[in-house]
Amino acid sequence: SGIGGIAAEGEGGRHGFDPRQFFILLWRSSCTASKLVNLLWPFVPVALLLHISPGLQSWKFVTAYIAVIPSANLLGFAGQEFARKMPKVAGILIETTFGSIIEIILFIVLISKHRSDSTGNGDEGNLIPIIQAAILGSILTNLLLCLGLCFFFGGLRNASQKFHAIVSEVGTGLLLVAAFGLLIPSAFYSALKAEVVREIPGFRRPDEAFTETKLREDVLRISQATSIALMVAFLLYTWYQASSQHSIFDEVIEQDEHRDTDRHEDMAKPKFTMTEALLAIGLSLILVTVLLILLVEQIEHVVESGVPDQFLGLILLPLVEKSAEHLTAIDEAWGKPTFR
Repeated sequence: SGIGGIAAEGEGGRHGFDPRQFFILLWRSSCTASKLVNLLWPFVPVALLLHISPGLQSWKFVTAYIAVIPSANLLGFAGQEFARKMPKVAGILIETTFGSIIEIILFIVLISKHRSDSTGNGDEGNLIPIIQAAILGSILTNLLLCLGLCFFFGGLRNASQKFHAIVSEVGTGLLLVAAFGLLIPSAFYSALKAEVVREIPGFRRPDEAFTETKLREDVLRISQATSIALMVAFLLYTWYQASSQHSIFDEVIEQDEHRDTDRHEDMAKPKFTMTEALLAIGLSLILVTVLLILLVEQIEHVVESGVPDQFLGLILLPLVEKSAEHLTAIDEAWGKPTFR
């Protein structure tokens, strides 16, 4: 049982904020891989200093790209420490959400950059191909790279590994819902594009004519409605799993705790206090946001210098945005013979 509403897994025997202990725990992080990532922290001030200097666009991109990795690692670690202090299911959902925050911030920055450039420069600064490639790359990175790394590193330590059937079924159902959300606007456009009336310059069509412009406006409205429906579904799913006394994950988590080979070490190590966890989350969010803005500002120059926009969106951006989430997943696979 916990003390003061904090789960036992999150208790560290301390309160408030201790700067020395805070930085020691920050350096130790959650696992050896995360600790090695902390060696990249010097790139954070270098990236900020280069931003105020003229020229050196390529170096600005490289340093900002590398600096995002330790900042994202801190966000993942702080989210993990915060999740420890929550009820088990709510903690897992919170930890998973924090793993996606970097991705959300990146896409918001990319869309904002695209809109500002399109407004000011006509057709210049089109980041839509990069955004589309980044979305696809993010999905593939999760399904292929992260899963493959978990299999590999988990297999080095455990003779056999298995998935929980319940989690697999729920995950498959959620993936299907998301897939249908992506397919609805595309299916609508494909079904009706043959009915479009061709627009001839200088020739006025009736207002009710089904033109390409009207079709795109309808697709946009459907996309917006679908996105709202998906967000509402996510919030309802999260609320139910966090508040239900008989969550489908309760039994799974309990079984995993008994199979966790390093649980005793995890329970014994020092932990962030609630104050320190919230401070680390706030600091990491600020750093990640600033660094991603600096990174996105250099994308056009990097593409002009010869880096294909598809490679940038499909490979480079998903790798940096998912770094902290993948390290956490690999650490879980290394310590457990059973995946959640």
